[in-house]
Amino acid sequence: MKVFPAIDIIGGRVVRLLRGDYGKVERYGISPEDAAREFERSGARYLHVVDLDGAKDGGLSNFDVISGVRSVTGMFVEVGGGIRDEARIDRYLTAGVGRVILGTAAVNDFPFLCDMLAKYGDRIAVGIDAKDGFVAINGWLDVTEITGIDLCRRVRDAGGRTVIYTDISRDGAMSGTNLDVYRKLSGIDGLDIVASGGVSSLDEIRELRDMGVSAVIVGKALYTGALSLSEVIAEAGEQ
Repeated sequence: MKVFPAIDIIGGRVVRLLRGDYGKVERYGISPEDAAREFERSGARYLHVVDLDGAKDGGLSNFDVISGVRSVTGMFVEVGGGIRDEARIDRYLTAGVGRVILGTAAVNDFPFLCDMLAKYGDRIAVGIDAKDGFVAINGWLDVTEITGIDLCRRVRDAGGRTVIYTDISRDGAMSGTNLDVYRKLSGIDGLDIVASGGVSSLDEIRELRDMGVSAVIVGKALYTGALSLSEVIAEAGEQ
């Protein structure tokens, strides 16, 4: 199982939100570039970066910061937040990002997602953020009537391979991740499931690994020191 330490960005700074609430922002006194360097020194080979400003307003105000992160590390970097047209996909990929994440765009314009999957293949991941099981979009501000599990199946049927699934109620809360939903998702043939939101113990890392989850994203637990990245990577048995 791969391990993606997370860097969430607002206004060029490293932050964490509590349960997706933009009114509950915790800011950290480390630059995104230095955070990436620290993760790489701890053994990370993969990095998850989210432009939270972009996720909310659809802009690319943190593009230069994220490009800077990519330039200072040799890690595989995936990026999400505000990527809602092909020009933005191409801009990130040209900057050296390994994979871009489509979230709101995948829900609002499913034919667009299908076209991008056909053109870019594994360089496209789909981010599915769920509140009470239903997909949330526009920086988690709007909840749809689509269930996360149904959207996972639609993505698979459209040729998508990687889904990053976040239970928003667990994200940033240090209360444990939603293991039950990942057990269900891991049973969907043909999908690589990435677990995200609330991971805070090595026991959870073991359970996710053993149920066949492809990768895990770890954020706040690393910043608070609750988890050691090197220990998480060892427990995941990263390939």
